[in-house]
Amino acid sequence: MFDLGWSELLLIGVVALIVVGPKDLPGMFREIGRFTGKAKAMAREFSRAMEDAADESGVRDIQKTIKAAADPKGFGTDALKKNLKPGGATEKLSEERAETRRKIEEATGKAASERRAREAAAPTDEELADLEPDFEPELEPEPISAPAEPVEPAKPASPARKDDTTS
Repeated sequence: MFDLGWSELLLIGVVALIVVGPKDLPGMFREIGRFTGKAKAMAREFSRAMEDAADESGVRDIQKTIKAAADPKGFGTDALKKNLKPGGATEKLSEERAETRRKIEEATGKAASERRAREAAAPTDEELADLEPDFEPELEPEPISAPAEPVEPAKPASPARKDDTTS
C-alpha cells in the first residue's frame, strides 16, 4: 500500500530508536501494530458491508447480466466464422475496388505524363524574360495636401431637458 522497502523500514527504525529511545521502542512498535490491525479490521468490515449492500440492492445481478451481454461467445460469432466461405460478396467487392484503384492510378499516371510533356514544351522563365520588353513605368507618388482651412473639433451635443425653453 505505501510501498516501503527494507531500506526505508531500516531508516524509520533507526530514526525511531534515536527519537524514542531503546527502552520505549518495543512498546511503541506494539502500539503501532495494534493500530494497524484495528485499521485493517475496520477496512475489512467496511468492504464487507458494502458488498452486502450491493447484494441486497441487486447490483450483482445487473453486473452478471452486463458481463453476459458483453461476452463475445454469447453473440454467436463463432458460428458465423465457421460458415464463412471463400469467394463471397466481400471478396468480390475487394476485387472490384482493387480494379477501380488500378484504373485510377493508370489515368492519373497518363495525366501526369501529359502534364510533364506540356511543361517541357512550355517556354522557360529565361525565354519569357527575353520576349518581354524592358519597360518599367515610373510612378511618382501624389503629394498629400493639407486642408485649406483649419478644421474645428465637433462640440458634444447636450441632452435636452424638460425645463429648457428654447424655441
